[in-house]
Amino acid sequence: MSASPFNVLFLCTGNSARSIMAEATLNHLAGPSGRFHAYSAGSYPKGEPNPLALALMAAEGISTAGVRSKRWDEFLAADAPPIHLVVTVCDAAAGEQCPLYPGKPLKVHWGVADPHTAAEFKRAYTALRQRIEQFIKLSVETLDRADLQKRITEIGRVGNV
Repeated sequence: MSASPFNVLFLCTGNSARSIMAEATLNHLAGPSGRFHAYSAGSYPKGEPNPLALALMAAEGISTAGVRSKRWDEFLAADAPPIHLVVTVCDAAAGEQCPLYPGKPLKVHWGVADPHTAAEFKRAYTALRQRIEQFIKLSVETLDRADLQKRITEIGRVGNV
């Protein structure tokens, strides 16, 4: 699978916390390399990011500039970026019928419990960051589709919360 950048769409029902944190974290860790770019969306977006998620990202030195809570069908539009990987981060979104994105992106589930307190947000962020750190080490440009799918699925077991 070679595409630059490798676009990842993180999905969560409300698109206000876990998927927002994953989007910001991947974009932060990928830096200016251009290898990866993250997006997030939800089936029933809450309309704005959770203030606790934004505060945690700020405390971690991760920019959330430009993040917003949005519907997952925005990525079906003709002018939407091509999506190479769809990652559901909440069990509810994993159980929903996701749209069929153009190009048949890989799809995995990296379940993280819905956070409500500052401590739970920190645990969710830590699990997501550990997974994302493992993900960006993969040679997505050279692995075949089946092996890449297997490895990304295995990463979902890292830091289970």
